[in-house]
Amino acid sequence: GALAKLVLKQLGISVQAYTSQVGNIALERDYHLYDLSQTETNAVRCPDAEKAAEMEALITQVKGEGDTIGGIITCVIKGCPAGLGSPEFGKLHADLGAAMLSINAVKGFEYGEGFDGVTARGSEQNDSFCAENGRITTASNHSGGIQGGISNGQDIYFRVAFKPVATLLMEQATVDLEGNPTTLTAKGRHDPCVLPRAVPVVEAMAAMTILDHFMLNNDINV
Repeated sequence: GALAKLVLKQLGISVQAYTSQVGNIALERDYHLYDLSQTETNAVRCPDAEKAAEMEALITQVKGEGDTIGGIITCVIKGCPAGLGSPEFGKLHADLGAAMLSINAVKGFEYGEGFDGVTARGSEQNDSFCAENGRITTASNHSGGIQGGISNGQDIYFRVAFKPVATLLMEQATVDLEGNPTTLTAKGRHDPCVLPRAVPVVEAMAAMTILDHFMLNNDINV
C-alpha cells in the first residue's frame, strides 16, 4: 500500500483517509469542510481537533468500562483520471468495495452520497456534464467520482463502517464445547476501537485498487 501511494503520487493522485465518526461523535459528511492535512495531528486521526478530543475521551471511557466501540472512516481520492474501471465486470466502485470489505471488522461500504441519496429525485441526484476551461467535467459530484463503474475525473470519496471489536475485557455469555452455558473474559492487550489503526489500512487498500486499475487501463504488466 505504501509503495502504491508513492507511485500514485508521481501520477498526481492522492489518497487520504480519516476518522469521521466514533460511536455517535461524527463529522459532517462533506469532506470539503475540513483540512485533511490535519488528520495526523492527533491520536484518532481526525482532521477536526475539537471532535478528535471528544472521540479520544469516548474511547478512553469505553476502554475503562472494558467495552469497545466502532465508527466510520472516510477516504478521499484526488487526481484520479477519468476512464478507470469497466462498465460491466471490474467496476471501479465494486473493486473498491471488495477491498474495503476484506479489511477485518468492516461491516459496510458506501461511495458518493450512498444511502443518503435514496430520498433524492433523479433530477437532484444526477451529475450533469458540462465544459469547464475546455475540459469536460460534472457540475456536481453526488456519485462520488464514479459513474457506470468508471471514474469520471472528479474526487472519489467513500465511507467504511467498522464494527466494535468483538474481544471485550468484560464477561460475555457463551457456551463450552459441549454446549453448556458459561462465560468468557478476554485477557491481554486489545484495542477498544480500531478506527485510528485502520485509517492507513483503508488508504493502503484504496491505493492498491486504484493503481491496479491504472495499470489495467494503460495495459501495464509487471
